[in-house]
This record gives sequence, C-alpha cells and structure tokens, in this order.
Amino acid sequence: MNTSELTRGQVERTISQRIQALYRERLGHQPSKVTCELFEDKLTIVLENSITPAEQLLLQEGKEDSVEQLRSDLDEVIRPQLKAELEEILGISVLDLLSDATLETGRMGLIAVLESAPSLRSGSRKNRG
Repeated sequence: MNTSELTRGQVERTISQRIQALYRERLGHQPSKVTCELFEDKLTIVLENSITPAEQLLLQEGKEDSVEQLRSDLDEVIRPQLKAELEEILGISVLDLLSDATLETGRMGLIAVLESAPSLRSGSRKNRG
C-alpha cells in the first residue's frame, strides 16, 4: 500500500479495520473497537473486548492460568500475521511488536516499533475541542 497517498487518519483507520478482520477470521471473535495512533516510528493499538468466548468461559470457571496460557499461545500464533499486515499497510518493516492483555478489562495493547516513520500525505487534523 502506498501510504504517501494517505493521511495519518486514513492509515490508522485502515489498520484498525484490518486488525478487526484478522481477529474475526483467525479467532472467530472481533474486538468491539480497535484504536490506532501513529507516532513517527511507533504505532500504538488498543483492542477493546479482545477476550474470546472460550477465554470468557474459562475465566467464569476460575481457570485464569489456563486463559493466560491460551492468550499467550494465541498471541504467538497470530503475531506473524499481524506483523505482516502492518508491514503491508505501512510499507515499512516492523522491528518489534510488543503486546499485553488485561483479562479483567478485556483490553489488549500493542506497540509496533517501526524501521522508520511512514511517508504520509499531509492532512489537516481538525480541532476536537
């Protein structure tokens, strides 16, 4: 994808949509909301309601250790695909992908460290105040 033709907001929306689709296709569960923000050569991603129904069932039965292991295994499996999606969208290598999830809130956070800042089209950010 040629990001130099897209604004920062368009790239962030594309990433959010592709991550939701990836989780839906691979895990059968779509996070309710995915928020992305690009900071030069770093990308932060927050997934809301990222806990799958299987994980929720295990949590209800008090099997938190099993859920943490399952989450770790799922993260290991999906990480290469997530990295590939980000590299395809941004056109830049992802040097590192850090992640953590909080079972109590159902949120998952990711930080992608990029090889360099992507080339983006200038776009005005409207004041939200």
